Amino acid sequence: MQIKVCGMREPDNIREVAALKIDYMGFIFSEKSPRYVSSDIDFGNCMLSPDAPKRVGVFVDATIDSIVSHARRFRLSYVQLHGNENSDMITELKEAFIASAMPEVRIIKAISVVDADDVKRWRLYKGIVDMLLFDTKGRVPGGNGKQFDWSVLNTYDGDIPFLLSGGIGEGDAQRVLSFMHERMIGVDLNSRFEISPALKDVASLARFINEIRS
Repeated sequence: MQIKVCGMREPDNIREVAALKIDYMGFIFSEKSPRYVSSDIDFGNCMLSPDAPKRVGVFVDATIDSIVSHARRFRLSYVQLHGNENSDMITELKEAFIASAMPEVRIIKAISVVDADDVKRWRLYKGIVDMLLFDTKGRVPGGNGKQFDWSVLNTYDGDIPFLLSGGIGEGDAQRVLSFMHERMIGVDLNSRFEISPALKDVASLARFINEIRS
């Protein structure tokens, strides 16, 4: 079970969460988010080691130039597109990464879900993205702290691996483990583990991760 912790910003908190041996750490580059990361973020040495979490930059309807610039500056392994980005835009983005000598950057497309019809939107990104993230549809893109009905994911018949997101908290570990889908590779954790926006409760995360991985 892979673990992504999103909405990170504070240097000490980054170091403590990285020490939990998670797989991905997300940094939000959308100015409308309360977890917005400015250009002076300090990752510290903890993000330089070979076993450090992979850096994921989260963008909402950003320009291709901005995404590529951030990917280079912050040495991102993944970009997560959490807005209304279409397949043409994503194809152009991939071409821009190749032209910028960063073909290794992978793309995650978030899909906001209420019902099975939302899940079917994955087909728009078939053969284009490397990973999907199914999140709860809310008033803002991500970080709403609410869950959708996971059973609608039983209609997902694609071959793109996905992360389960949306309002997952410490008490949901066993529910996550009991949810079975062959393409689900892990979970995305954010607001339900926060003391305040962008500041994670490390002890709560540790308990959840231990239960998931034990």
